[in-house]
Amino acid sequence: MAYNIVTIVGSIRKQSFSLRVANALAKLAPASLKLDVTTLEGISFFNQDLEAAPPSDWLALRDKIQKSNGVLFVTPEYNRSIPGVLKNAIDVASRPYGKSSFLGKPVGIVSNSPGPLGGVSAAKHLQNILPGICGPILGQPETYLNGIGDAFDQSGELAKESLKGVLQQYLDAFAAFIEKQNR
Repeated sequence: MAYNIVTIVGSIRKQSFSLRVANALAKLAPASLKLDVTTLEGISFFNQDLEAAPPSDWLALRDKIQKSNGVLFVTPEYNRSIPGVLKNAIDVASRPYGKSSFLGKPVGIVSNSPGPLGGVSAAKHLQNILPGICGPILGQPETYLNGIGDAFDQSGELAKESLKGVLQQYLDAFAAFIEKQNR
């Protein structure tokens, strides 16, 4: 049996590094994990006034997360934090109060940046936001992918062998974490 993992891409740019990383992770995933790469286009802005009759895009995202065995965030860093589209999706999926779709779901975080810090601030902000609305967060290995700009070829395929090893190491740890949390 493969565990279904909603893999949330924190950028909506068509050629985003986060999307490329998420797709690479999906291809490298062991047989025990099925990574469902999920982009955030079409998720309307959270507005508490709509909670009584939530839009269909909110319900679809919530349902997808609720039916999963875990969540993996793959995010860039914008202005030393997570992108607004990602925060919006977290707000949508974690409401209404006390009924977070993330509740009990084990979570992983992979951040990335073409710069030298690998999106560490974005990852740390997710680590601040998520407790209380999700299940356990994988603590080790922490994965901040720096210098990501030259990691993919023209067709978006992973070309940097050293990155492949880092992603495989993360996936092995994440698979063991998911297995343990879903017993």
